[in-house]
Amino acid sequence: MLDAFLAPLQETYFQKALIGGSIVAVVAGVVGCLVVLRRMAFLGDALSHAMIAGVAGGYLVMKMFFGLEAHAPGMLLGSLIAAIATVALISFVSRVSRIKEDTTIGIMYTGIFALGVVAVSIFRHYIHIDLMHFIMGDILGVADTDLWVSAFTAAIVLTIIILFFRHFQIATFDPVMAASIGLPVLLLDYLLTICVSLVVVSAVSMVGVILVVGLLITPAATAYLLSDRLDRMMVLAGIFGVTSVIGGLYLCVWLDSAGGGAVMLFCTLQFLVVLAVAPKYGLLARWLRLKRLVPQQVVEDVLTTILRHGKATSLPVIRTYVESGQGGLRKALKRMIQDGLIAEEVEGYVLTAEGRKEADKVLRAHRLWEAYLERIGTPKEELHTTAHQLEHIGDAAEYLDERLGKTKKDPHGQVIPEPR
Repeated sequence: MLDAFLAPLQETYFQKALIGGSIVAVVAGVVGCLVVLRRMAFLGDALSHAMIAGVAGGYLVMKMFFGLEAHAPGMLLGSLIAAIATVALISFVSRVSRIKEDTTIGIMYTGIFALGVVAVSIFRHYIHIDLMHFIMGDILGVADTDLWVSAFTAAIVLTIIILFFRHFQIATFDPVMAASIGLPVLLLDYLLTICVSLVVVSAVSMVGVILVVGLLITPAATAYLLSDRLDRMMVLAGIFGVTSVIGGLYLCVWLDSAGGGAVMLFCTLQFLVVLAVAPKYGLLARWLRLKRLVPQQVVEDVLTTILRHGKATSLPVIRTYVESGQGGLRKALKRMIQDGLIAEEVEGYVLTAEGRKEADKVLRAHRLWEAYLERIGTPKEELHTTAHQLEHIGDAAEYLDERLGKTKKDPHGQVIPEPR
């Protein structure tokens, strides 16, 4: 069993894939946090597709003018130019037409992607790019050049993120405030777009156009389920990105499958596990919260029942006036004791000071609704039932009080409690 883990580590191709993939995963996870929080996932997809035009242009220029084939820096520069051009076109069309940004992104990136495909086919005698390799990637075939490009790109992008972290943070969570304190929000947007473009370019040769978006988004989304702080989210995203690469590489070796696909499969499975067990935002935590949830209407009905009874109220009496299953009512009473609204005595349940205050609020709302319903012509025999249904509507009591002219009694002559 141990050999299954150690044997791949002795292979050069596996070592290069592990190093290159980890570098890309860390920087993609960090930048991906800003992409996820700014809801730019579709833009990342657009940049990855539009990049083929930049790769083809860079390849063609380096081949025709300098005689260099598959020159990584040239293709990197071409891809960056294509990405910036794509963002500029999206911004221009969105600003000067009635077409919304998401539609514009779909139009522009498919058009520029098509331009790249056409360029590759027209200049096929000069451009030797395997489109399938470009789309699917080959993480097990990482070259030394790819490692240097990814390391250089990661250094640049992480430096930018560290230097402008506070600026990005403010512009991400409150762009209006960022603009009001003089931060160049538009410039920060373009700077982030350049960072995303660099990450996409450095990762595409390893995991391909299609899967680079997943590597940019999924680790960040996984971290988002576990943290509410941007700095911690970035650290977690980097960790999840690296574990995705490690797990995916072992999967592709053991299953003899495509490397990029295995990395993203492991990354997605990792996300689903965290989605299930995350302590605050996971499905299990949500189910537990819903299970413990007590309907507010039940709580208020219990409070008013004890208040009207005027003394310690037994469970059978409460059950007579409160519509809830036996288990649900016991759960509500237990929660109310924990919240300090009621206390349990030998004779039954009594209100605490806080419980009395809340019960008076509900009773006040009930009697104000009765008074209002009588004024608008509701039959007298329907006043109590209808008011009982309406008393749970929040923040209506003061409005009714104003409409009724600060009336002191309900239609039955009962005093309406004063607001507390």
